[in-house]
Amino acid sequence: MTPQEMEKHIVRYGELKPCKTAFIDAHTPGSDQKENFTIIGGGVSESPDQHVHIRETPGFNIGAAGQPPRCRNSLHDHNTAEAFFVLKGRWRFFWGRWGNAGEVTLEEGDIFNIPTGIFRGFENIGTDYGMIMAFLGGDDAGGGVNWAPQVIEEAREHGLVLGENGVLYDSRKGETLPHNVSPMPLMSGEDLAKRGEPTTVDVVPHYVARYWDLMALADRQPVKVIGPDAVIRDRPGFEVDFISRASLANDFYDCDVQEVLMPMRGYWRLAWDGGETTLAPGDTCLVPENIPRMLVPSMSGEASMYRVRRTHDPAGKTMPLT
Repeated sequence: MTPQEMEKHIVRYGELKPCKTAFIDAHTPGSDQKENFTIIGGGVSESPDQHVHIRETPGFNIGAAGQPPRCRNSLHDHNTAEAFFVLKGRWRFFWGRWGNAGEVTLEEGDIFNIPTGIFRGFENIGTDYGMIMAFLGGDDAGGGVNWAPQVIEEAREHGLVLGENGVLYDSRKGETLPHNVSPMPLMSGEDLAKRGEPTTVDVVPHYVARYWDLMALADRQPVKVIGPDAVIRDRPGFEVDFISRASLANDFYDCDVQEVLMPMRGYWRLAWDGGETTLAPGDTCLVPENIPRMLVPSMSGEASMYRVRRTHDPAGKTMPLT
């Protein structure tokens, strides 16, 4: 593989293309300044304006959300795993039918594997523009987003209607639902009753991992962050490792599945038979399978990275709370 060919597998942070109309709350005050990024795979965007950087999926999707201070993402849930790590800023994650069952604040580098079956939202509570990177289970990212009923009702008041086909229609642009498409129905009381209301004590010890703890654990080898025997125990159809400068030997290694490299801190040299390149914080690199590669920090100082690989587990619900 030439450097030019590898570059087609890399999405540079500075080249990310946002969509400001990706979801039904795009006009709702408090949520109308958020930006959605679809990096690998089609993601769950409801807008035809969403740019997809790499359509090929390795068994999961990679996306991102960028938001200015005090901008929030409305309550929703997914049919498969949704995990985030904070790239920039300080974020509050909250969950439950009305968003008040529990909450946690995450700092840069922290990771949260949000359990399926609960409504969740998040807000940038920092002082600058913030960015969180997302992993979504399955090639189709679970098939879409399930919104809390109040989100759909409020969005309608601001001109956005979600069709049952999963497409947004904006009355501010003169758009109307096609004659053969009905509005997305509100979730029934029976379905709402199935959504969990776990407390912070239920969630945080089992589904949150802190950056500096992972840095300490990665002093000799990569840390398994999400997986059946990881810091966060789950089988979402992918596994997540955390790597520091002390985790890997300065040698080539191989992998029989595609892996996604996502630097958190520092600059990393990725070398393979045919070339090398440098990955920076916020970059996303989809390395093809069966290509021997070497990862080495390219300068002194703090260096860390998340690495994601698919597993043979089907994408689906989170393992039970333990």
